[in-house]
Amino acid sequence: MLSTFCERWQPETLTFHPPFGEMTITLDDVASILHIPITRSMISFSQPLRVDDVNALLVELLGTTDDEASRETDVSSDDNIEFATQAFLLHLVGCTLFVDKSATSVVVVYLELFRDLSMVGSYAWGATYLTYLYKQLTIVTRFEVRQLGGYLTLLQA
Repeated sequence: MLSTFCERWQPETLTFHPPFGEMTITLDDVASILHIPITRSMISFSQPLRVDDVNALLVELLGTTDDEASRETDVSSDDNIEFATQAFLLHLVGCTLFVDKSATSVVVVYLELFRDLSMVGSYAWGATYLTYLYKQLTIVTRFEVRQLGGYLTLLQA
């Protein structure tokens, strides 16, 4: 079923073209099926993180040492509770909404969103997820690409 969706995805219009017409996944679908916010602050990142920035985020927000952070990036109390929460949220977001095809890595840039835990509920996770899914569907339409990344619940629902 997923391969059929991928074959019928039109990157120019961000729609599927089955034999009976045209259809797409909307923000309403995201809100109804996944129950995540679609109308709050947009999530955006100004530029890719450098390795030094990644190490600094890991040290500051996850409570790792410089050595631990460096080892992780070489491979590509209340504070402890907050560090654990931030690590869990990074894992959750990286393993559900923004899954990549490696199935072993999480994009560290999302950690920045968990700097202030009180702000997590203020983001439009649904809109960001839908944008990510559209991008993944567009990537998989290329001839040489064999796998689809992303959280595919919307395609299966």
